[in-house]
Amino acid sequence: MRQLLCFGLTGAAAAATHLLFVLWLVEGAGLAPLRANMAGFVLAFFVSYSGHRHFTFAGGGGPHHQAMPRFLLVALTGLLLNQGLFALLLSLTTLPYPLALVLVLAGVAALTFLLGRHWAFPQNS
Repeated sequence: MRQLLCFGLTGAAAAATHLLFVLWLVEGAGLAPLRANMAGFVLAFFVSYSGHRHFTFAGGGGPHHQAMPRFLLVALTGLLLNQGLFALLLSLTTLPYPLALVLVLAGVAALTFLLGRHWAFPQNS
């Protein structure tokens, strides 16, 4: 249960970073939402990796040079799903882009948890 709570808190911090940065880039800098989403992913990746490595899955994943590439692959898988689902929602619905992004971020979280726990940061037995 502790691990799920830590995952949720870390994920919320990364998602908030992602969402707020996207909002700032779209509203403040005039960037298109899909392009801003890519930049938001990059910034949120570092929040997510740090939180999961030191908080959620502490003690798992082995050394940084093993865990980082694995988590990067997990995150890139999440990004592909994120970007694809975000594009679909933007093109097939009339949802405002912030709501569409929140829905996508929440939907990809379960896969990220499972891959993070069992592959990127496996716990030592």
